[in-house]
Amino acid sequence: MKSILFLGALLATLPAAAAPAAPAQTRTCHLPGVEEALRCLTLPVPLEPGKPATLNLHVTIAPALRQGARPDPLFVLAGGPGEAGSDVLPLLSTAFKRVRATRDIVFIDQRGTGLSGKLECPSDRDADAQLSDLEADAAMRRCITASKTPFAAYTTAAAARDIEAVRRALGYEKINLWGGSYGTRLAQAYARAYPAAVRTLLLDAVAAPDQVIPAGGHDAQAALDRLFAQCARDAACARAYPNLRGEFDALVGKLDAAPLKLNLPDPRTARQVDFTMTSARLLNTVRNMLYSPADARRLPFLVHSASEGRWQPFVARRNLAADMSAEGSPATLLLLAVVCAEDMPRFTPALAAADASPLTRTLGDRLRGWCHAMNVPAVPYVAPTRIAAPALLLSGAQDPVTPPHRAQEAARYMANAQLLTAPNVGHGVSQLGCAPRLLRAFLDRPEAKVDGACLNEIPAPTFQLGSAGPQP
Repeated sequence: MKSILFLGALLATLPAAAAPAAPAQTRTCHLPGVEEALRCLTLPVPLEPGKPATLNLHVTIAPALRQGARPDPLFVLAGGPGEAGSDVLPLLSTAFKRVRATRDIVFIDQRGTGLSGKLECPSDRDADAQLSDLEADAAMRRCITASKTPFAAYTTAAAARDIEAVRRALGYEKINLWGGSYGTRLAQAYARAYPAAVRTLLLDAVAAPDQVIPAGGHDAQAALDRLFAQCARDAACARAYPNLRGEFDALVGKLDAAPLKLNLPDPRTARQVDFTMTSARLLNTVRNMLYSPADARRLPFLVHSASEGRWQPFVARRNLAADMSAEGSPATLLLLAVVCAEDMPRFTPALAAADASPLTRTLGDRLRGWCHAMNVPAVPYVAPTRIAAPALLLSGAQDPVTPPHRAQEAARYMANAQLLTAPNVGHGVSQLGCAPRLLRAFLDRPEAKVDGACLNEIPAPTFQLGSAGPQP
């Protein structure tokens, strides 16, 4: 479950921002993804307001590169929910390479993620591959019930309070907030809770305030339909895969009828392994691939290969996340703590029926079972209040989960919002093309109009037509 998503306005009744205290002492640290030494802080914060128990929050600071840095840093809020700030440190050399010239960049590992007490379930990739869907669900429920974590303490509201604690500990008066995906939901929540502390918002892959995470069927299906249409309009793709949609539908129908037992060489080790392919696993992989247009344009080749019985390329893509460092994987139990408390109470049968899509048809049922095991109290939905701080909202037109209409909905509750769309981009714009320059321009002069025409120059990736990779 990748960057699934977000809501926004939960904290309107929290206290106003307090004056910053003397800055806390930081230490030199070296973290994966960045070669240089950074500064780190371990900050004890209350697990629950008014109670003695605490947790240690990890914060990474990349100091501004120039002398005389601006006093207002950029706080980075990662996605998920479940992704940590320390997971996205490579953005320093892409999205934030211009911003860092004059501003400190502060990455927060949200409580329950990364180095802030990551809440996850142990996983064995090879063993998991052989489980049926029912066995995998049962394993998740066992993990949940075995945990002693007070999941009710891991909400978006709690994460917003932690941001305020970090701001005060580091001695900043006003801050800028960059949020990606779920991080846009958290950024909006913080801005509503502590408006006096917010100078600007930069939101990428924007969650609407009323967005319900499992209700993403229409947006995901629209992205898949758009991909099929793009292949049909591309002469080479249409020639290579003239019956792409039919092959896809046939695969789903075949796996709906019965899971497929595969024995094939492990894409990493070449060792023969057993693998169970189900329709849920197929559809989840397809949905995740739609986040990135470059990844999505491999999909016709993978679907066609699988339809001819060659599952190795598809299984290799499905295993991609598990082949990466375990430390960088999302915190599954934190994701569930947020979604089960804040989203599932609003995922009514009527909403589920209205949003029905093959790509998300199993997600709601699985979440209901897991949320029953989580047993967290519902967080009441609070109507969004108006955000006064200037905001720059970035969207990718190919995004399957936070397409531009979500940013338009969020902007309705902002007094000064600028919306930019990148036509050939999916879930996440900030690190691509001219976007790093636009982030810097907005931060330097948030009252000025940002010209986003250069985002149109980001090219569309080419389709993969064979085993050698995408066409030139």
